[in-house]
Amino acid sequence: MKFAFIIDPIHLLDPGHDTSVALMEAAQACGHEVWVTAAEWLGVEMGRAMARMQPVTLKPVTLGENRWLAERDWYSLGEMVYQPLENMDVVMMRTDPPVTIPYLYTTYVLDYVDPTKTLVMNSPQGLRAANEKMYALQFTQAIPETIVSRDKAVIAKTVERWGRAVLKPLGGKAGEGILFLEQGDRNLNSMIEISTQQGREPVMIQTYLPAAKDGDKRIILLDGDPIGAVNRIPTGNEFRGNMAVGGRVAQVEITERDREICDQLAPTLRRDGLMFVGIDIIGGYLTEVNVTSPTGIREIDRLDNVSLGKQVVAWIEKKLAQN
Repeated sequence: MKFAFIIDPIHLLDPGHDTSVALMEAAQACGHEVWVTAAEWLGVEMGRAMARMQPVTLKPVTLGENRWLAERDWYSLGEMVYQPLENMDVVMMRTDPPVTIPYLYTTYVLDYVDPTKTLVMNSPQGLRAANEKMYALQFTQAIPETIVSRDKAVIAKTVERWGRAVLKPLGGKAGEGILFLEQGDRNLNSMIEISTQQGREPVMIQTYLPAAKDGDKRIILLDGDPIGAVNRIPTGNEFRGNMAVGGRVAQVEITERDREICDQLAPTLRRDGLMFVGIDIIGGYLTEVNVTSPTGIREIDRLDNVSLGKQVVAWIEKKLAQN
């Protein structure tokens, strides 16, 4: 089979951490062709999605002491080919957020991939529907107390009522722009004004979960089923556990409560074509649903001695064989 990955510039990816690289390695290890492209290389001609694509060959990472090791020249690219995306069996949309207007235009291009010929993961319609903060709001039995607002008075009143809260930009990633809010903080109004751009953009406010100090659990879901998890634990004075801001990772179990949350999400994720998803759980509460380029595979593979990438490839092989 042929796998195409829509990614950020490959030379900027961290092969020891990046889930896209792990998935590409897995596809290659299973005997499939791997191609890469970028959002700016996509377009539509005569009703078909087209792209400039390059075949890529990867030198797989090896396991060192507590981390994956990659060679300096860990990939090589072949000749660029301009061709229909439907020449591929699978197209994996793995461009990092934020979800900007150009990102949305890319999903519109992907609407012109013939679904009878090519599987697109995740569905472009699902990507448009699932803002990674807002999407969680529909699962009211799973989330902590949450509001979304751009109104400073409403936000300040909510923080006063809860005592402590966490503010999240709706378009952020990797912990960017997340703030800890506390009743009585003299900077509270200023933080709200800056985060909402003087009331022009809504933000998410969630009640602060004390369990955050023990970790922010990332669970990888494949077609709605949990296949692995990693705990991301804040370090130093940082309250965020995101790996991008220095959170350390640790092995963690998928609990019965976690499975209950996954069961709540699964029918909606399948309906929306969101097949590869990462959810975040703190203290038994769902806080985010990550659908654009969820990460965590490298860390789970290392800690649990598994290969989630190969599980994903095997699932794709089975799904395409059934079609």
